Amino acid sequence: MILKLSGLRAAGLGAAMLFAVPAMAAECIAPADPGGGWDFTCREVGRLLSAEGLVEGNVQVTNMPGGVGAVAFANVAGKRADDGDLLVATSTVGITQIAQGKYPGGVDQMRWLAMLGADVGVIAVAKDSDIQTLDDLLGRLKADPTSVVTSGSSGAGGWDHIRLLLLAEAGGVEALEQIRWVQFDGGSPAVTQMMGGQVGLVSTDLGEIKGFVESGDIRVLAVLSDEPISAFPDLPTAKSQGYEVTGYNWRGFYTGGGVSDDDYNAWVEKLKTLYDSAAWQETARASGLEPIWRGGDEFNDYVAEQNEQMANISREIGVIQ
Repeated sequence: MILKLSGLRAAGLGAAMLFAVPAMAAECIAPADPGGGWDFTCREVGRLLSAEGLVEGNVQVTNMPGGVGAVAFANVAGKRADDGDLLVATSTVGITQIAQGKYPGGVDQMRWLAMLGADVGVIAVAKDSDIQTLDDLLGRLKADPTSVVTSGSSGAGGWDHIRLLLLAEAGGVEALEQIRWVQFDGGSPAVTQMMGGQVGLVSTDLGEIKGFVESGDIRVLAVLSDEPISAFPDLPTAKSQGYEVTGYNWRGFYTGGGVSDDDYNAWVEKLKTLYDSAAWQETARASGLEPIWRGGDEFNDYVAEQNEQMANISREIGVIQ
């Protein structure tokens, strides 16, 4: 027997079914395979946004590798520019790629939400090096850019290289393209080679060589941060020595360029609330990140400035024309 629902009952059932549909969950695109820094950023921030009650339900994480972030960038620009539920993880590495023309568009195609933490760059020499201070290093490079063999874990034109060049430029070194650079597969191998005398200096993230700092096998000439870092407050910053240079490999997010002001501001507010939470502060430090906040318009301006700096340096050393 087939029962026919009355119009009232049918309407009521339809309404019940409508209200049973959950709200669309937020999504975070990690522009890389699982296991890397961008994947960590999406998964940990997504987990905490949910745990702190800042979003409904769980944050869906979508891995979209390719082109060091270029594939995800193109996808958002072309298909999801106005999706107010979307976050995309990025970092200083992504801005370097954009500055060097390796993405299908510039920084103005996206809205930059916030950075929540960073690996902090350091410039270090072996403990027995005759380079005693940052002034000593920059004086030598200014007199002869080829006098010190420098190294890090990125290739020429990568972030480890560029932040050293920004510091050299601030120190008055003119022929930046003459500074000798050697790439190693990570900060730790670079330090090992430096201790063996193959290179004279390492530019890398502090987190990668923390053990060497603790053991006293290396001398840190400068930490590239605004303020002394919490784990090693006695290490001198470049700024404290008169050089206005920072070298953060920050972790943060952008969203599509067509996202409304209301959705954009709501994300900035949620991310700031998360940043201020004890849960994020503990998670960041446990993962080797220094909690650092820049959000909203301040972060947009910071990204634009960083993009311009990297493009200028990249032209100067011939990475781009």
